[in-house]
Amino acid sequence: YGTEGVNRKKLAEAEKPNQVAISLLGEPTLYPHLPELVECYKRRGFTTFLVTNGTKPEMVEIVEPTQLYISLVAYDEGSHLALNRPQKSYWNRILESLKALGSSKSRTVIRITLIRGINMDEKAAEKFDKLIRVADPDYVEAKAYMFLGYSRLRLNYENMPEHRDVVDFSKMLAKRGYEIVDESDESRVCLLRPL
Repeated sequence: YGTEGVNRKKLAEAEKPNQVAISLLGEPTLYPHLPELVECYKRRGFTTFLVTNGTKPEMVEIVEPTQLYISLVAYDEGSHLALNRPQKSYWNRILESLKALGSSKSRTVIRITLIRGINMDEKAAEKFDKLIRVADPDYVEAKAYMFLGYSRLRLNYENMPEHRDVVDFSKMLAKRGYEIVDESDESRVCLLRPL
């Protein structure tokens, strides 16, 4: 079965997944049984990746995936209100989550989604650096905003940075005490590690 010419070994691997990413649409930390779900996957030998926006610090404190990401687009309360458009500010809860990340047993990552013309200048790099230092993550991932989904209703194609823009921003962070350890042109992402 499968498409003619398919790599049978790869097909067999795909039938037995061993990794799960808990992210994308919706905020996964709203699910009250998330820690149990992660443990269930772990018992079955899965590597678990959890991406959160940080608005549920009480969950960040207790959940133990293999890798825990807090995804940021904003660097202060004003940018949080302007970019995320919440019904009320969750900025203090995000700050609590960043503090909790520092004591997590998981491998930890701060993911910064970069939007051209909005959060990629020297001031933004300085403010993101302060947040990163609060969280003390194992890694920082700087990635380009992608002009997809509902974001197209409030942003423009021009807000989507090229990979060279992501690299330039990553260099701004690097001079504040990080090193760029990897990058992907296709994904428009740079991985940094605190020195």
